[in-house]
Amino acid sequence: MEDYHKPDQQTLQALKDTANRLRIGSIKATTAAGSGHPTSCCSAAEIMSVLFFHTMRYKVQDPRNASNDRFVLSKGHAAPILYSAWAEAGFLQEAELLNLRKIDSVLEGHPVPRQAFTDVATGSLGQGLGAACGMAYTGKFFDRASYRVYCLLGDGELSEGSVWEAMAFAGFYKLDNLVAIFDVNRLGQSDPAPLQHHVEIYQKRCEAFGWHAIIVDGHSVEELCKAFGQAKHQPTAIIAKTFKGRGISGIEDKESWHGKPLPKNMAEQVIQEIDDKIQNKKKLSPALPEEDAPVINIRNIKMPSPPTYKVGEKWATRKAYGVALAKLGHANDRVIALDGDTKNSTFSELFKKEHPSRYIECYIAEQNMVSIAVGCATRDRTVAFASTFATFFTRAFDQIRMAAISESNINLCGSHCGVSIGEDGPSQMGLEDLCMFRAVPNATVFYPSDAVATEKAVEIAANTKGICFIRTSRPENPVIYNNNEDFHIGQAKMVLKSKDDQVTVIGAGVTLHEALAAAEQLRKEKIFIRVIDPFTIKPLDKKTILENARATKGRIITVEDHYHEGGIGEAVCAAVVGEPGITVNRLAVSHVPRSGKSAELLKMFGIDKDAIVQAVKVAVSKSRNAE
Repeated sequence: MEDYHKPDQQTLQALKDTANRLRIGSIKATTAAGSGHPTSCCSAAEIMSVLFFHTMRYKVQDPRNASNDRFVLSKGHAAPILYSAWAEAGFLQEAELLNLRKIDSVLEGHPVPRQAFTDVATGSLGQGLGAACGMAYTGKFFDRASYRVYCLLGDGELSEGSVWEAMAFAGFYKLDNLVAIFDVNRLGQSDPAPLQHHVEIYQKRCEAFGWHAIIVDGHSVEELCKAFGQAKHQPTAIIAKTFKGRGISGIEDKESWHGKPLPKNMAEQVIQEIDDKIQNKKKLSPALPEEDAPVINIRNIKMPSPPTYKVGEKWATRKAYGVALAKLGHANDRVIALDGDTKNSTFSELFKKEHPSRYIECYIAEQNMVSIAVGCATRDRTVAFASTFATFFTRAFDQIRMAAISESNINLCGSHCGVSIGEDGPSQMGLEDLCMFRAVPNATVFYPSDAVATEKAVEIAANTKGICFIRTSRPENPVIYNNNEDFHIGQAKMVLKSKDDQVTVIGAGVTLHEALAAAEQLRKEKIFIRVIDPFTIKPLDKKTILENARATKGRIITVEDHYHEGGIGEAVCAAVVGEPGITVNRLAVSHVPRSGKSAELLKMFGIDKDAIVQAVKVAVSKSRNAE
């Protein structure tokens, strides 16, 4: 056994005692809270004891140290045992455990990064391993450091497909610095888990995914020490057969106790029984890490040179994204790109060509791709840009939602938005993405309308906290901005303006260019419109929109290559609600589209220049009739 030295009896007993103290801490905390998951904690007590006080190397008082081993509690509902471990280690006061789930305590019901020892929020099951893969990939290929990554999963969440996307990723990239521990305690929330205690089936599955898989008695500290001491040139899965509620007499391995705290009198009796098993109060100290993670800086990343586009040249914003990202990669060697086998469509292949060692191919597994990006970005180790078709981010919405709860700084680029992609049809058309990303707390939603704006969006996103989404288009449209044009989050651009304007038209991407074509046509009939490019849909430039609406008799027309729900039109309506004398007419995709040429589809759904011309004429004539 490589590097394995059997611990002496005193150490083994200390680990058993520690496990029982972790049980007691979890029971006390959940009983005090009146809610929580003590039985899920108790099945993992020996695993947590061995991990935190024998296997992992970390600085207790500096939980986010770049060289520390990482730990992800994918089964986030077992948070109390994580908190108990940090109390046992001395980072938390034990008395704080009794404030579990209180509104003024940092110890929430599931782990969140408000806690210094938590890198990613968990609790939406099946996502921890993907984030752990991102951390392990970063450790192995970017940091080239000796820290290891450990992820504890429950057996219930092994029904989630995202777990197996992560298993495939880790197996393919031979992440030998990654250890997944399956807490196979047999019981789910409302029923036994599908495989119950058939640990040999889990082992075969893990091996099929390219992992070294070891079955252990999850309540034997000796077997766990031995399993954690094995080093292979592939990721390791420790399949621990455990019992839910271990150590709680009358409840161990019994159904209907998931998520239920012990009543106070029962808790007191159980705590006494567990305490009687503890032989020594002496606490173990974790080993210190080898401090070999490089010192890096990802702040204030600037493009090495301005854009080099010519006004009037035709560029697809999806291609401008690839050009910009490759360029940004020269500014900082911590900029990385991820894609889901669409790099020749999103143009992230341009980044791969110039920075091959910093490109991560995630294959067709978008949920996992988002989790990998979140993991790579933890502890500010990288600036991650992940791209795919805008519509395929919808399947990863839970990962994106959890990334926001994780306070993650990831950048997502969705290409091929709207009906303007043409013949591929509705399954490939991003028509819900603005709605989705606008709903994400603290997200910034960029919708650049030409190549220059796209390059600026990429640069700004790299330096912006929170989730950034950049929406890019397939059609080639003329460059309209000069290379020295300044762009800012929440500042719209006035693309066309005169003193005679009668209507304000707001478009973005392809529809901005349709609006400009409509303006040209209307001008011949002596009808003038003001055209606004919002640049960011969230936050929206309410001030500019209101000022210009008032200058055009309160008339606004929005036009977008997106469904009505949650898009530009609704964002504008929300911005002007309650303002007197303002009307908004929204042109958007009204129902499920079909295949066809781009121009045909824009026309079919009433978002092309002719539809804008018609809407402007109606708005103007209504006003004249009213007068």
